[in-house]
Amino acid sequence: MIPDVTQQGRPAQPATAAPNVPVVYFQGVSKSYGRIHALSNITLGLSGGVTGILGMNGAGKSTLFKLLMGKLRPSAGEVKLFGINPWKNPSPYAKVGFVPEHEKMHDWMTALEFVSTFARLHGMTRDEAEKEAMRVLTFVGLSDVANKEIGRFSKGMRQRTKIAHALVNDPDLIILDEPLQGCDPLARTTIMNVIRELGKLGRTVLVSSHILGEIERITEQIIILHQGKLVALGNLHAIRERLDQIPHTIRLVGEDARAMAKDILEHPAVFGLSFPNDRELLIQTYHFGELHAQLPSIIVENNHKVSLIDNPDDDLESLLRYLTGGAA
Repeated sequence: MIPDVTQQGRPAQPATAAPNVPVVYFQGVSKSYGRIHALSNITLGLSGGVTGILGMNGAGKSTLFKLLMGKLRPSAGEVKLFGINPWKNPSPYAKVGFVPEHEKMHDWMTALEFVSTFARLHGMTRDEAEKEAMRVLTFVGLSDVANKEIGRFSKGMRQRTKIAHALVNDPDLIILDEPLQGCDPLARTTIMNVIRELGKLGRTVLVSSHILGEIERITEQIIILHQGKLVALGNLHAIRERLDQIPHTIRLVGEDARAMAKDILEHPAVFGLSFPNDRELLIQTYHFGELHAQLPSIIVENNHKVSLIDNPDDDLESLLRYLTGGAA
């Protein structure tokens, strides 16, 4: 259910960004701690939909979010939200929802109490706060446990409660720092669905992760940070197409590796094969997408019994090695 959030009884909200003004804007932004450069000369503009912020631990993802939320002041450059520098005018934060990676919660409160408390801080009456809290708890799939104490929640339920509290002010910008970390598969799927739905509603959503597959299931629009620098911004599919310039490995595990090799070697995209053991086949290709799409039909047509198809170099580290010339 999509929450039908009303504005009755709420304080005046700042206008959303003008058509040609990005919701999020970084102009030459750097953040340094002495000789340590957490972020270096970042320039970008984002508006609408879901954008994945990818990077290994220490890449600068959390620093970028803290700069957005005014928890850190940039060492150089300028940050703007809805066209406004929040260090000069904090009004944009009324239209921002933030879920930090680490946050202590009031375990003795119920989910409804926790979220409605934050709604009260946004100027709602008690009745309005409870109504809005139930709407966003329903949106994240927690309406059936709204009156349950947070201390009894699983990790995934706690994360969804945090997302609900970030949505209770009906924000236009939602910032989620590693929201899937530590969640079980069911919770991850639920949270991913919530994030995708927010993007469909036209909200600007920034979600960080160090796992390529997680972001790929949510959005194709990505930003990749590495050692504090912006190394890629754009469509993940387009970036993957550029990877065809370097060799890829596909790993098959089955009953007879050499029999599989005989049929696969004929494919024009294959330029090398190796056999770690009798059941395992490593395929080298410059056309990863093409070969990967055709492998299932080759396996079925030739009656090969395969238990695993793996892509050992199809991850964020491999992407970074390509984008940074092997310096990842």
